[in-house]
Amino acid sequence: MQYIQVTFSFTRAEDFQKDLLIDQLAGIGYNTFEETQDGFAAFVDFDHYNEEELKALLFQFEDELEYIYTVEEIAAENWNEEWEKNFEPLIISDECYVRATFHQPRPEYKYEIVIDPKMAFGTGHHQTTTMMMQYVLLSDLEGKTVLDMGCGTGILAILASKKGAKELVAIDYDEVCYLSTIENSALNGISNITALCGGKEIIPETTFDVILANINRNILLDQISDYAGRLESAGSIYFSGFYEHPDLEMITAECNKHRISYIGHSKIGDWVAAHFKKN
Repeated sequence: MQYIQVTFSFTRAEDFQKDLLIDQLAGIGYNTFEETQDGFAAFVDFDHYNEEELKALLFQFEDELEYIYTVEEIAAENWNEEWEKNFEPLIISDECYVRATFHQPRPEYKYEIVIDPKMAFGTGHHQTTTMMMQYVLLSDLEGKTVLDMGCGTGILAILASKKGAKELVAIDYDEVCYLSTIENSALNGISNITALCGGKEIIPETTFDVILANINRNILLDQISDYAGRLESAGSIYFSGFYEHPDLEMITAECNKHRISYIGHSKIGDWVAAHFKKN
């Protein structure tokens, strides 16, 4: 499979502005981001790349950022070689050790997750994934049913399974993420995750005790009504992929329309993860 790599080098930009650009790029299909010395690289499936759409998005930032960018085609295997050179193991809350297949196991940690991303978002290194994993670690998931929307590599569903969740459904619109979730589930000896490829329209007609959704503000706002119909009474829902202001207020207001109440939130940098509960 071929991808398009768009590499940004900044001469003037605040970190929150870069994060906002990443968030907007994710909204038009860019599914993997890699930090570079001067900025970051963004990756999108070759068939989903649209030059005019990219230029229109960047036009919104012309007064805020100073940068140059390059566009090139890249094969998936080349990207994975680069990822292997730069990937470092990650420890979450002194409980969970995230590593690649080529790292040594660390049995002293309660939970270990082995990840091979294959161009899918979610190795735990991004602030949003880290915060969602922290919420999963704090949650009582024993015997619970869990829906993971925008599952990426499947890392959240895998951790939830290791925490004792009974049945899990992991959904992503990107086929690479869908296949990555299947592969990573097998790498971790997980057999109770059902991976599905698609959007909100393929959410099973059942209810879940817990919903995890690490996506972005606009998609979350669009899908909250669907989550409300699939969430058990008193069930918990965890969101991330957005900012504190004004995103959290907008998401809270939409949740209130569907009897889903704000419980609390955490923050790393400018990114937020939030806990809500159905009344």
